[in-house]
Amino acid sequence: MLLANLQVVLSGTRFPENIGMTARACANMGCPSLCLVAPERWDKARAMPLATSKGQRVLEGIHLAPDIATAVAESSLVLGTSARTGGWRKALLSPAQAAAEVAQALSRNEQVSLVFGPEDKGLCNEDITHCQRLVTIPTDGEASSLNVAQAVLVLLYECAGAVRRVRAVSRDGIQAETGARVITAAEQERLLASFKEMLLTLDWLHGANPDYFMLPWQRLFSRAALRRHEYDALMGLCRQVGHKLGQKH
Repeated sequence: MLLANLQVVLSGTRFPENIGMTARACANMGCPSLCLVAPERWDKARAMPLATSKGQRVLEGIHLAPDIATAVAESSLVLGTSARTGGWRKALLSPAQAAAEVAQALSRNEQVSLVFGPEDKGLCNEDITHCQRLVTIPTDGEASSLNVAQAVLVLLYECAGAVRRVRAVSRDGIQAETGARVITAAEQERLLASFKEMLLTLDWLHGANPDYFMLPWQRLFSRAALRRHEYDALMGLCRQVGHKLGQKH
């Protein structure tokens, strides 16, 4: 399928019908994987009519996860969606920009996750800490909220187009970037936790909300698309700094 290594993650979805419509959107755009995180109500019988015959395979293959961190653990690129801006929600990508990053990751055979929040409130601040980048769909200011299945369809459409363009370039003789694999979301979370501990030990990171001030580091590591050997080097640095500081006390 066109988006074989991409999964759509629906977190806290309230209505089974929206899950069915999302399954159909996934099938339309060649995305076989749909994950549900703590759905408010999950009723396959109510979802099936909205999935139609095209989305039945996606619907049958749905897997459940207890939280977003678990759902995206194996992905090297995790994109969260948001209609809100400001505060924790900075440097938002457009759908086209997000799709270009997705296509490059998929061309390297990496796993990618697109994360969507509940219909009534979207992803909360805690949710987006598990997302490396955020994407927003520009809409008219008087009707800024999209149905979750509509949002999924828009982003998957952009991703499918970007993948086709990357494949066309590869057929013309320009090969996709190769090399050591990019670290997964789970590995990046472990790195951020070690980096945060190091900064706290150095008294460089302080204040009532250190997680907020870690966001620039999270965005930096995400843009860098760190390889495993780079991850190992940074983890080693964190351990060595902690060891040296411990010797002084």
